[in-house]
Amino acid sequence: MSEAGEAAEGQRLFVGGRWVVPDDGYYDVVDPATEETVGRAPEASREQVLAACAAAREAFDGWSRTPAGERAAVLGRAADLIRGRLGAYADLARAETGATTGTARAMQVGVAVARFRRYATVEPAEWAIPPQINEAGPMGRAGVMGALAVRQPVGVVSCITSYNNPWANPAGKIAPALAMGNTVVVKPAPQDPLSVYRMAEALEAAGAPPGVVNVVSGRSTGVGEAAVASPDVDMVSFTGSTAVGQRIAEVCGRDMKRQLMELGGKGAAVVFDDADVGSAVAGIGTTFSFYSGQICTAPTRVLVQRGLYVRLVDQLAAYARRLKVGDPAAPDTVVGPLITAEHRARVESYVELGRKEGAVVVAGGERPPSERGFFVSPTLLADCTNDMRVAREEIFGPVVSVVPFDDEEEGIALANDSDYGLVDYVWSGDVARAFRVARRLRAGGVGINTVGRNMEAPFGGFKKSGVGRDVGSYALHAYSEVQAVVWPG
Repeated sequence: MSEAGEAAEGQRLFVGGRWVVPDDGYYDVVDPATEETVGRAPEASREQVLAACAAAREAFDGWSRTPAGERAAVLGRAADLIRGRLGAYADLARAETGATTGTARAMQVGVAVARFRRYATVEPAEWAIPPQINEAGPMGRAGVMGALAVRQPVGVVSCITSYNNPWANPAGKIAPALAMGNTVVVKPAPQDPLSVYRMAEALEAAGAPPGVVNVVSGRSTGVGEAAVASPDVDMVSFTGSTAVGQRIAEVCGRDMKRQLMELGGKGAAVVFDDADVGSAVAGIGTTFSFYSGQICTAPTRVLVQRGLYVRLVDQLAAYARRLKVGDPAAPDTVVGPLITAEHRARVESYVELGRKEGAVVVAGGERPPSERGFFVSPTLLADCTNDMRVAREEIFGPVVSVVPFDDEEEGIALANDSDYGLVDYVWSGDVARAFRVARRLRAGGVGINTVGRNMEAPFGGFKKSGVGRDVGSYALHAYSEVQAVVWPG
């Protein structure tokens, strides 16, 4: 494949509108299903990361003053360009991440296209505030004061993205940030950065001026550290683990940088004994199939009322056993590999830990027969208690823990007994009860009888699951500061 940023030795960095040879060489990007090399990714030096931040700073003034409609047009053209290469880009995403073909096309590249198109729609950047009558102002005179609230761009945004979706996740940061007039430095996950460089090519071809979008990658922690600590950076938008997010937040706090943090999750699925079992099983079962459980929104902690407990465990185990694990390019494959051998070992260590803690492995728990690839069978752990590590810690793999409860109050208490609070779920035939329970769950989002999402609804977490909200119009607020303009009426 001949792309603008690729050379014989490997992919180049994108800094200040130029495709730059990395100072620290290249490394192999590995297909987690075949263990073969997908391509060569660049290893940026700290100096090159700082140069990317400086380029974004230099480009900010011009881009922020570019009319919103012109900025939106760039995003719209980028969406069209990506859509035009959907097949090739989905193949690359599948190879980098191990996602199935359907997931790569629809949920990775397809969602990225939708997000660019969403923010190609210009929305008002200001809104009127009702006039206020002041009995006496600073000058000692009464009067009527008018006011506008105006959204202003934050400045330079470092976008540090996750490995589970190298298209939708970066697009969800880049598109609203650019729409609001910010410039960006993107630091993709080291496991699958090549897709993000294809996105940068599309934005360049769509007319994004030099320095508006920059991409720097690397396996060294110094790459991300420089992208956070640079004095040219005004905001950090991060998706990843809570532990890394906490370290980033410490750096941001020292310089009062704006943050948007989408961190870990341990989603509780509260299933009452009047629930539609088929719907609950299908929804919870997405933990096994959607990115092979490598997704922070997955319902990995299932809390089941005792009257339904045995039936749900049996059906969920049968569901897990039916799922085909294997080559993500095969049309009937449902569960692909985990991202790396190291991550597979980590997930397997949690399954063994669950056994030692007293959980019963009723499905999975082993590697499927495969000569190559980082596969783990969909695994169901029953008879868990909420104090077990497998029920409290984010495993980030196709592993579900099931905990019984007696009544509504206990179910709510168990769901809220977690360090995390990203997305929880409720299944019940009593819709009034489901909404009542949802309002008491300490989570940024709650699905009622579904694991689906409304992409205009605010997304973010409570507790250690993050800070801030994005998606839809909420992302435009996340990537902007609000300025008050006041005048005498």
